[in-house]
Amino acid sequence: MTDTNQSADVGFTEAELNEPKVKPSWKKIGPGIVAAATGVGAADLVATLTAGSRYGYMLVWAIVVGVLMKILLVEGVGRYYLSTGKTIFQGWRTLGPWTSWYFGPYILIWGIVYGATAMSSTALPLAALFPAVDLKVFAIAAGLIGLALVWLDHYQLIETLMMILIGIMFFTVLLSAVLTLPNLGDILAGLIPRLPSEEGGMFYVLAMAGGVGGTITLAAYGYWLREKGWNKPKWLRVMRFDNATAYVLTGIFVFSTMIMGVELLYSAGLAISAGDQGLVDTSTVLADRYGEAWSVVFLIGFFAASFSSLLGVWHGVSLMFADFWTNFRRPADELDQDDAPTLKSTPARFYMLMLTFPTMILLFFDQPIFLILLYGTLGALFMPFLAVTLLFLNNQKRFVPKPFRNKWFHNVFLGMTAGVFVAMGVNELYEALTPLWGGG
Repeated sequence: MTDTNQSADVGFTEAELNEPKVKPSWKKIGPGIVAAATGVGAADLVATLTAGSRYGYMLVWAIVVGVLMKILLVEGVGRYYLSTGKTIFQGWRTLGPWTSWYFGPYILIWGIVYGATAMSSTALPLAALFPAVDLKVFAIAAGLIGLALVWLDHYQLIETLMMILIGIMFFTVLLSAVLTLPNLGDILAGLIPRLPSEEGGMFYVLAMAGGVGGTITLAAYGYWLREKGWNKPKWLRVMRFDNATAYVLTGIFVFSTMIMGVELLYSAGLAISAGDQGLVDTSTVLADRYGEAWSVVFLIGFFAASFSSLLGVWHGVSLMFADFWTNFRRPADELDQDDAPTLKSTPARFYMLMLTFPTMILLFFDQPIFLILLYGTLGALFMPFLAVTLLFLNNQKRFVPKPFRNKWFHNVFLGMTAGVFVAMGVNELYEALTPLWGGG
């Protein structure tokens, strides 16, 4: 190796690796906000509200653990990209073809089911605000508007919209939480790790730890770094600041949702419906207790959370699919960031259209049980897959320059994170497969 070029296995020259690191600042954040806003959707809000309504503030500590785990995972995705020039999918390819055999079916099935879920989730608060309009009208409109915005292929437009949406969801939910006058002493007590004693309680612990901000969207972070223009090692410090800031804000948002679950539901012994309908129930409780205006405020936040997730998936996951479809047949050693297609590519356009139009059919029928089972099975395995593969990827001597490899604490925490997600994955896998043998 000369002093100007790395070996063929490493994507950057010595000069690029040793460039002075760009200093982080508030003005430079962006991709982390996009990733976090995409990952926090209606399902996360319902799980947090339900946990709060069941256990009070007992699981506050699990939210903190979840934030730390997500910061660690996304930092690993970003560090791999910035130190090698390879996207996360291209990194998976270096681990063998088995990664493609898992990821290919997963991203297709996930997209079909998620498309309908995202559109209906976005439509629910709008239908609650404007009951004269059929929910399906709002759902179809949300999908079409999301498609049109992403089709333009202007990352800065998407980032700006996501900043606005996460600002709305943060402000409205935080304001709703403050309105309930939470008990500070109980909150601090919730920082002491405790486990619910009742059957099924561990599910909520894992949901709080694992549900702070997304699954497949965590892996999309490197693609948003590329879209932002942060594509060299000098952006490492900025990436870390961007990622940590985004997930701390996400943690505050999820914590605010828990406060509402405790103060609105737990204290009154109320329960909410399963699924996204639970958020409409919460808005009704707000209206009964504090007036109709607060219900409207919360529903606006609910819409912002759902539509930001839709927009982020249409954008980031389409980039991931394009990378997969273009490169899964090529030798892993040939791949670098220049081989990852843009949103203008045919595979990306195909995936955007697939997310939008075929999935609309599911809005008119019950979602096919086979797809749901397959979605649940593959989805349960994704977070362990990401955590375990990051352990291997960021320790690779062949591809990752030494200063960017995992330190001992990265390996310890990634190992612990992998263990948590394996436990959660086994639980979800069991739940997904239970209908096959006639369980409840």
